[in-house]
Amino acid sequence: MGRNSGPQCRICRRLEVKLFLKGKRCSSPSCPIERKGAIAPGVHGRRFSRPSPYKKQLLEKQKLKVLYGISEHQLKNYFKKARKSGRETDLVLMQMLESRLDNVIFRLGLTPNRKTARQLVNHGKVMVDSRRVTIPSFSVKPDQIVALKEEAIKVPQVRDTYSEKIASPPWLKRKALVGKMIRWPKKEELDTQVNILSIVEFYSR
Repeated sequence: MGRNSGPQCRICRRLEVKLFLKGKRCSSPSCPIERKGAIAPGVHGRRFSRPSPYKKQLLEKQKLKVLYGISEHQLKNYFKKARKSGRETDLVLMQMLESRLDNVIFRLGLTPNRKTARQLVNHGKVMVDSRRVTIPSFSVKPDQIVALKEEAIKVPQVRDTYSEKIASPPWLKRKALVGKMIRWPKKEELDTQVNILSIVEFYSR
């Protein structure tokens, strides 16, 4: 399955949760969920359905894929690697997703969402340890330096987000357009709006 390229707000309504896919607009009164509630789009949006355990797990998996902009194949591979690690599968899975280059740029407060961060990486405007990286799924390791090229500040979304001076999570450190991954994130520092254990159970069937 390819990435969702349609209206982002419809995705949030379908998944019944606000995923902040459009950055600042999601926090404004113009957000459809604020106006209409988390009702699925279309004529059948209000139809009653009794959620089964399988449906709940499937919904959580879909949320995670949309949130990080990854495919089913990518998520399965992340899960397999996490399960083989010998540590807590849910924690390792989230650490791998959070260490993706596009996510690190977003978490550093340099872009309003992961989609914009992914575009910057694809266009060669991101450096890791002074080397250009064009792969959004590149895994950033502790002590590695992530930086945006000066020309990236000309992008309106980057300029507006940068001016807001958004605080980075404790496992990251930022100064101007340069950030550093200090360590792996801890479980209590992960804020995903997704029940990770449900996803682990889904793939463990």
